[in-house]
Amino acid sequence: MNKFNIDLHCDLLYYLLRPGAKTDDKQLGCSLPYLKEGNVKLQVMAIYTATEKNSINEGLKQSELFKGLLNTDDFFLFDTQNKKDMDDPNRVGVLASIENASSFCEEDSHLDAGFKNLETIIDNVEKVFYIGITHHTENRFGGGNNSEAGLKDDGKVLIDYLSDKRIAIDFSHTSDQLAYGILNYIDQKNYKIPILASHSNYRSIYEKNRNLPDELAKEIIKRKGLIGLNFIRNCVDEKNPEKLYEHIQYGLDLGAEDAIAYGADFYYCKDYPDKSRLPIFFEGYDDASAFNSINSRFEKDFSVDIMEKISHKNALDFINRL
Repeated sequence: MNKFNIDLHCDLLYYLLRPGAKTDDKQLGCSLPYLKEGNVKLQVMAIYTATEKNSINEGLKQSELFKGLLNTDDFFLFDTQNKKDMDDPNRVGVLASIENASSFCEEDSHLDAGFKNLETIIDNVEKVFYIGITHHTENRFGGGNNSEAGLKDDGKVLIDYLSDKRIAIDFSHTSDQLAYGILNYIDQKNYKIPILASHSNYRSIYEKNRNLPDELAKEIIKRKGLIGLNFIRNCVDEKNPEKLYEHIQYGLDLGAEDAIAYGADFYYCKDYPDKSRLPIFFEGYDDASAFNSINSRFEKDFSVDIMEKISHKNALDFINRL
């Protein structure tokens, strides 16, 4: 199989916390039928929690749900050497990631207990691809994208802990101050920790804290990281879906040909409380089947080589380096 898709981020696990929720529920864009239709051979599934009480329980529960998926006929633990499963059109490869370190360590938890929770999560999912230290808000480790806090002392201890784990650090929900703090600390300690922005676009195309400033995008490119193209409307443009392709062109102009990947960020949003945010995704970009038509557009606008790099080759290269 030469052509397939890899998506660096979705929130299916968080949806599965709902009573009665199933992987084939087509109410969300990363459900199993859409993943199959979109020829997704690797879907990275985030373990997401907000920074609040009970976040540890939610994080551990999602790791158990992931473990359960591996015991079904529909999913397999992604491994680049596993050609048999890769060629099976009825199975989807998965890897787990962590979106917010509050998933294993709450604000008043003992740090050692937090690391034990992280080890439990790693045992359950077998392999954690990347960890995002924060989400929107500030936590004990650093500042989220809606804050101005930088890297805190607990964040440094967490980076020390990750330094030999072959787990990447995700910049998609950091404040700019936290992002630069992480980079400076990694360099100061001479750590070889891979970095990526699993679901972020470019701030120069659409002004939003969740999107990358040029300097940070260039750092990720220089360090052979990944930048996952986010499909959420208010990360692309409020009105114009064509801006998605401007984000791609802008990334290419920055030198990201070997860094751009998919990071669609599909999640359940049918009952989203802030109605001003609706629709969360533009029509035609709201489920994983869209990868096929977007690939065709990339092939037409750019080249077959660029399309294949974005759809799967860049992500595969990154995983192989891990």
